[in-house]
Amino acid sequence: MWIGIDDTDSPAGMCTTYIGAVLVRRLQRCGVRVVDARLVRLNPNVIHKTRGNAAVCIEAEGDTETVFALTCACVEALAEFDDPRTNPGVAVSSVRPSPDFYYAALRDFCTVDEAVGVLESAGARYRGYKNRRGLIGATAAVASDFPDRTYELLAYRKREMWGTPRQVDRSSLFCAEETTYPHTWDTVDRENDVVVGVPHTPDPVLFGIRGESPAWVRKARSSVRSEEPACEQVYTTNQGTDAHLVAGSVGTLREGRSYLVRGTVAGTPATGPGGHVSFLLEDGGREVRGMAYEPTKGFRDVVRRLVPGDEVVAAGSYKGGSLNLEKIGVSRLADAVRIRPPICPACAKRMTSAGTEKGYKCRACGERSREPEIERAERALRPGWYEVPPTARRHLARPLVRGVPPWEQAMLQSGRECGCSPHKQP
Repeated sequence: MWIGIDDTDSPAGMCTTYIGAVLVRRLQRCGVRVVDARLVRLNPNVIHKTRGNAAVCIEAEGDTETVFALTCACVEALAEFDDPRTNPGVAVSSVRPSPDFYYAALRDFCTVDEAVGVLESAGARYRGYKNRRGLIGATAAVASDFPDRTYELLAYRKREMWGTPRQVDRSSLFCAEETTYPHTWDTVDRENDVVVGVPHTPDPVLFGIRGESPAWVRKARSSVRSEEPACEQVYTTNQGTDAHLVAGSVGTLREGRSYLVRGTVAGTPATGPGGHVSFLLEDGGREVRGMAYEPTKGFRDVVRRLVPGDEVVAAGSYKGGSLNLEKIGVSRLADAVRIRPPICPACAKRMTSAGTEKGYKCRACGERSREPEIERAERALRPGWYEVPPTARRHLARPLVRGVPPWEQAMLQSGRECGCSPHKQP
């Protein structure tokens, strides 16, 4: 059977993955065999999310009624019911629903009624609390499909430590990354000298390590020195896979969805208030603004180096009329040119403009010329992919250390939207 849980936390505390880890242990104590535990990230643009919009799915073997009762009891004991924004959902199904609902919740928006319809069709047991919004994530979790997957080891704090400063040795986290990279990633941000894997929110998570296999995240974990954890859980996850992205085109983007979009840089990038960098991306006479916000740090310098005429592929979420960048691929570089008045051949002095459409004139000797001096500058940019640093990376965004999926690379190379995306359109 598949057990789905969602919307149990709040900004003040708790974590759905912690409830999943507790439930795994309670199920095992009752003789239920746990086959897998999944951390399922959904549409990162949903306004009702607490932090990373994560649901949990546990695959298990046992009696469905017993498991449903245990799951509801666990959620009722631990979820943040006092917060008006917390609306848990539980689903237990012995039939796995079609993955269509998962992809819709990952890339689009779904309703409670749609989730209930999927659960009813599967003959699932379910329970929604308060306004029942958590049934959306719980249903998407049991329907989840991971053609690409990564893993995350999450260590949780003892209850008496919740809300106090986390005791995790900083140098040990850098050591963990150094000894296991590129098989693990985003434990730290070495370029910006920042720890990434230790949260600052008041929830039970002590630290997390992401990687390509259970063995590698456990190896990295062995280097970490910290306060004694209450428990640890390795989750199979869709993090770091770009599963949220679909191929899109300028002028057809929809609010709150995440896209890979190809176009031509239409203006010189500008740095605005707060250090945010923007530029216009054009395709077929239509434009969209690309945004690299201040938290993306050095990635903004990549955007600043773009010039009009560069052909790029931009990945990010479309919100408020802008594409908020997660990474960018440079397909073709335009010539960066500087147009200047020519040097006078007679007296070797630089000419000046003789007026609109009148060419140039030497003020020293009167010599005239129609042709400007065109100087081609060396570009401080090369074709290829560039990404935001670990401190600014979204959970679902695929780090370049994992490589670039074939359908994304094809968009970079083709100069047009290709039909090789494995993703279903929402």
